[in-house]
Amino acid sequence: MDRRKFLNTSAKGAIALGAGLVPHISLAATSPDVALVKGAPGAAARAAVEMIGGMGSVVKKGNRVVIKPNMSFASTPNVGANTHPLVVQAIAAMCWEAGASSVLILDHSLAPGPICLERSGVKAAAATVRDDMVYMVNDSDHYSDVKIKDGKTLKETEIVKSVLRADVLIAAPTAKSHSGAGVSLSLKGMMGLIYDRGSLHRKGLDSCIIDLCTVLRADLSVIDATHVLSTNGPRGPGKVLDENKVIASRDMVAADAVAVAEFTWYGKKFQPRQVAHIRHAHERGLGRMDIENLRVERLVL
Repeated sequence: MDRRKFLNTSAKGAIALGAGLVPHISLAATSPDVALVKGAPGAAARAAVEMIGGMGSVVKKGNRVVIKPNMSFASTPNVGANTHPLVVQAIAAMCWEAGASSVLILDHSLAPGPICLERSGVKAAAATVRDDMVYMVNDSDHYSDVKIKDGKTLKETEIVKSVLRADVLIAAPTAKSHSGAGVSLSLKGMMGLIYDRGSLHRKGLDSCIIDLCTVLRADLSVIDATHVLSTNGPRGPGKVLDENKVIASRDMVAADAVAVAEFTWYGKKFQPRQVAHIRHAHERGLGRMDIENLRVERLVL
């Protein structure tokens, strides 16, 4: 059961920034499945989203939006552990431009929240759009218990209340390696919206990630690959690849699959099927990892 169906069941029981920096992109009759844009972070994020149909195809007038970036470490953008602030800024601005009634930027930090918000640069960047969007959801009173109907390993967990009330969920991870999951991208990033992450590690991380994503299934994924943390993730420091790219897709599995194939991880090239949680997501019908059969379009700004 996806997040929106869960919400229906439970109910029964802006400022434009940087638009002039992005060239107009004429959309074909059908948009690509995945867009990959090389350029400055904010402009690349805008262009990538426009290539797959624009934010208006995701966010409708009056929608409540939650954006989930990585901002849980007390490090600056060049380390690659947190999403580049200008990517987050661009996503938030596009949501307001599309007519959102509210936009929240949320994460559950692994270091003290105020330090993470300052060093990541996300709060300051978002404040140039609106100053009431960015919050850490570290306290238990932010969460509600949720049964995971289709969970194979993870049967229940506590999810951020604001996410359960949202109409649109946007995954905005940075592209980075992960000591337990191989990589941390859109799928793995959803763990930042639950209270007890440790239980997923104990029960079986790869399976639990996919169980969680049967409820927290992002409507849009925008992967920041400005500074790719290719080793020693998720915290770093490690080897950082300055790729200056952004990947966007309505299919969070496809977005993650393209990110895996596009970059070098641990000094090697990998295929999406070699990452267990991406393979499981494909097999369970949450999205597609067979990028050779998808329409992936590239743009250099």
